[in-house]
Amino acid sequence: QEQLVESGGGLVQAGGSPILSCTASGLTVNQYTIAWFRQAPGKEREFVASHVHKDGSSHSADSVKSRFTISSDIAKNTVHLQMNSLTPEGTAVYYCNVDTYFGQGTQVTVSS
Repeated sequence: QEQLVESGGGLVQAGGSPILSCTASGLTVNQYTIAWFRQAPGKEREFVASHVHKDGSSHSADSVKSRFTISSDIAKNTVHLQMNSLTPEGTAVYYCNVDTYFGQGTQVTVSS
């Protein structure tokens, strides 16, 4: 059974650099496009970043470009999101996405 489990969220001070992780089971992450989405309070879920293993390309939203980096650890079948220079606008539930599957989300709250 396919499952994605996120971790690494919590309360972070503005300017902080947390790393979110997403461990997959039942599917192999390096066979798919991987991505992170987020949903802020009162807003729709939005794209954050993605990586296409097939061609090695990565993409990110303009709002996080040069601050957030998506990567994968093939040995651990895990997807990461390195977030730098967080601002309060980064407060959201962050979701891991592999193929058509989403995790349950992890809350990131940025304090000013």
